[in-house]
Amino acid sequence: MASFLDKQQAGATRSSYAKIITVLIATELVGTFESAMIFIALPSLMAEFQTDAATAGWAATSFLLVAAASAAICGRLGDIYGRKKMLVIVLCISVVGSIISFTAGSIIGVIIGRAFQGAAGATLPLGLGIARAGIEKDKVPGAIALVAAVSFIAGAGGSLVAGVLLDLGNWHGLFMVSGILGLIAAVMAMTMLDRSTGLSKDDRRIDYIGGLLFAPAVALVLYGVSNAAAWGITSARTLQFVLGGLALAAIWIWWELRVQNPMINLRLLKTNKMALTQLATAILSVGPLVAAQIIGPMIMLSPAGFGVGLGLSPTMGGLVIFGAASVAFICSPISGKIAAKVGARRSLLIGVVICVIGYGALFWAQYSVLSYIIAINVVFIGTMFAYTAFPNLVAESVPVENTSEGMGINTVTRTIFMGVGTTVTTMALASSTVEGVGVPSESAYTLTYTIVLATSLIGFVVSWLIRDRKNGKRAAGTAAAGNEDLVGAVES
Repeated sequence: MASFLDKQQAGATRSSYAKIITVLIATELVGTFESAMIFIALPSLMAEFQTDAATAGWAATSFLLVAAASAAICGRLGDIYGRKKMLVIVLCISVVGSIISFTAGSIIGVIIGRAFQGAAGATLPLGLGIARAGIEKDKVPGAIALVAAVSFIAGAGGSLVAGVLLDLGNWHGLFMVSGILGLIAAVMAMTMLDRSTGLSKDDRRIDYIGGLLFAPAVALVLYGVSNAAAWGITSARTLQFVLGGLALAAIWIWWELRVQNPMINLRLLKTNKMALTQLATAILSVGPLVAAQIIGPMIMLSPAGFGVGLGLSPTMGGLVIFGAASVAFICSPISGKIAAKVGARRSLLIGVVICVIGYGALFWAQYSVLSYIIAINVVFIGTMFAYTAFPNLVAESVPVENTSEGMGINTVTRTIFMGVGTTVTTMALASSTVEGVGVPSESAYTLTYTIVLATSLIGFVVSWLIRDRKNGKRAAGTAAAGNEDLVGAVES
């Protein structure tokens, strides 16, 4: 462990805190903007190319599938060859994707370009790895929380900016902006970040088979889960994709545990903190972390006077969501400070409690705009605490040379189970509708809130069982490499 840190210090000088954070914010804006911008553009793509929703939807799905695989695989390659180098590569691939989509004369061309853009899904794990390796230890939790928080607010802002661009021009403007953002971020990364050192040449063997098995396994599961609401959760197509992906994942796991230098080091999950962090991520992603993204717009845009609904315009609804995300972003340094002082586990527990309070308030604020705005702000603050706690928990769980790989694992876990949560939430809202209007009824919202409460309580219990930083310190003297926490092992 110490030898790797020595190599890091010998091979690269530390950039200033401000430079690293500025670059990482810019790079994360690219990935999150590209992820969020397409949803509001789907109707324009359907009209432009005279295609149906299922075909146009692949512009979103292709990005999501590639991004999930990229997060883990490119995160691992960044640990091997250097995170700065890999960050610049994925940004350049993303720019190529923007150019392909911008110049496309067919929906197929747009979909192909979006798949290239999906490489930007690795910006978060690579960026967090750069932050951990290049920033002083006491500033790491705050930096990780800030960078993770950017992806949260950029998602809300991406839809808002996309709506404005579509009103001013056409869908081509989205890809022009994303391409320019990607190019600027790539230049900033090349010129402002210090050279990052990867593993020694002896440890640079690449597990090609592991990579080839992992990507389609994730893609099959994610595609099946994403379409479960439309196909039916027990339909043959859904089960074929999900079970096929799980079968391939089982083969992948068997293979990865056999090779000496796996593409994704599953042995990292042997530690209490890393394993329970992924379990907590999965459980909370099914409920509180994703529900607000669906419930919020549904309540705001549903007509008033017919069950639950405030009757706001799409523009006003977008402003409310962006405002709540901005408030949550402002609060993100608090999560980082708590993680730095007493461990990220406490930040996660606080976030879950705030989420429960916020959703409880949201249940009683479904008929008043002011009450709703207050409640959704509370929900977003709680979500922000949890969202920024996960990468800090990963940083406390894995050796520094595995940081981007560990972050990639967490990103894939969150992506897959947020897909599950989206399906569960939409099916719950569709379980009962107001006759003649088609909007969810009060009983449907009650069922949805019950699911959120149940997953929040289970997630709280799992988070409580995560060993805190002090336990990691006591174990550092006897644990093997990879089984210690950031403070207890990396610095010893």
